[in-house]
Amino acid sequence: MDSKAKDGKTIIVRVELDPERAPFGSAATAIEQAGGDIIAIDVIQTGKGGVTIRDLTIKIAEAAAADRIAQALGTLAGVRLINISDRTFLLHLGGKITIQPKTPIQNRDDLSRVYTPEVARVCEAIYEDPAKAFTLTIKRGTVAVVSDGSAVLGLGNIGPYAAMPVMEGKAMLFKQFADIDAFPICLDTQDTEQIIAIVKAIAPPFGGINLEDISSPRCFEIEHRLQQELDIPIFHDDQHGTAVVIYAGLLNALRLTGRSLAEARIVICGIGAAGTACTKMLLAGGAKHIVGVDRQGILHSGMTYTNAIWQWYAEHTNPEGLQGGLAEALRDADVFIGLSAGGVLKRSHIEAMAARPIVFAMANPEPEIRPEEAEDLVAVFATGRSDYPNQINNVLCFPGIFRGALDCRASRITERMKLAAAEAIAGVISQEELSPYYIIPSVFNQRIVEEVRKRVVQAAIESGVARRQPRE
Repeated sequence: MDSKAKDGKTIIVRVELDPERAPFGSAATAIEQAGGDIIAIDVIQTGKGGVTIRDLTIKIAEAAAADRIAQALGTLAGVRLINISDRTFLLHLGGKITIQPKTPIQNRDDLSRVYTPEVARVCEAIYEDPAKAFTLTIKRGTVAVVSDGSAVLGLGNIGPYAAMPVMEGKAMLFKQFADIDAFPICLDTQDTEQIIAIVKAIAPPFGGINLEDISSPRCFEIEHRLQQELDIPIFHDDQHGTAVVIYAGLLNALRLTGRSLAEARIVICGIGAAGTACTKMLLAGGAKHIVGVDRQGILHSGMTYTNAIWQWYAEHTNPEGLQGGLAEALRDADVFIGLSAGGVLKRSHIEAMAARPIVFAMANPEPEIRPEEAEDLVAVFATGRSDYPNQINNVLCFPGIFRGALDCRASRITERMKLAAAEAIAGVISQEELSPYYIIPSVFNQRIVEEVRKRVVQAAIESGVARRQPRE
């Protein structure tokens, strides 16, 4: 396979070929020269004179290659381009989720029980005891995935309509991994007060709220206020999901390198939503030596910051009062956690770290430094990408943590519950399995959701936020 296309996208090109005027080889050559790699050929129809209609499945390294292929095929005599289909776009046609009834309505008696008149008795029961909404409605197993489209993946502020495919995907993951019914709610406002008011108003049908892709610093205020004003879990996954999985991976990386969290010197680059949540988790877990670096350099208590989060950060980290930039922060550090931008970490930075350092380069799609540029210098390397070992993926966290919170009807997700989730994820990998290339389990490991769920339920009970004890 062409190396430039091996990690790219897949398109399906339907063409009509007249072999007397254009042998297939000419079309294949044109596709290759335009940047495509044919990986499958399906004959759809044959006609007179050997004319065929074929679907060509083609790997491309970049979206622009599809246009080049179309132009190249369009110049060949005897070749008619019928259409080009992107398999990803085909998957999204009509959306990716649907609603299915749990019980079929097959006769008038069924209809009267699920709807009027019998449903009135259920309504009255909930009216008399609102807590019965958890047992008599979808509330106990349903989550709202709420976004304003202001910070979507690496795309930035693309708005609510363009955010929908991501939120639908999130809903699919909830269902696939934890059997939680989730629904995407994409709001056409980026006003903090309006978002808070809307989410409060739509909260009754939901057992929890997953905030997603809301930009910093508004995300902090939105989550804090909603958790204060609602009695169901509010979880900003970009903050806490990332923090939980990073913490899980770090626990195993420290175990592998013979370090303790309390003694490790940790540098976090990028003090936004995820960086702040990660730091709070590390502090709660017992970390003592954390230094944060952002655009203004090392955050320290000798400075006053207009950004309230940075001010909090400066007051709660960097006990030695270090000043300077990333280079100064990393000198003799044991751990680098990057939540910033591609390319900011250099080999010279890593060379100045302690022996056998741990590097988590989490920027997406381009990490702070690529593994192949630094693997000879580090003991453990992790990224947010699926094409490298040790992917730090939020899917390891949010299905199990919500499953546990819903099952015990937790009123909130506490720091103790997040720590328990991280420890459960880390614990899935045994000491015998642990290696520099395997510090974090695959999202498809079937033990993860149940292990996280059990630990989260226990932590919720111990934290005093559980309203029921589920039967195992």
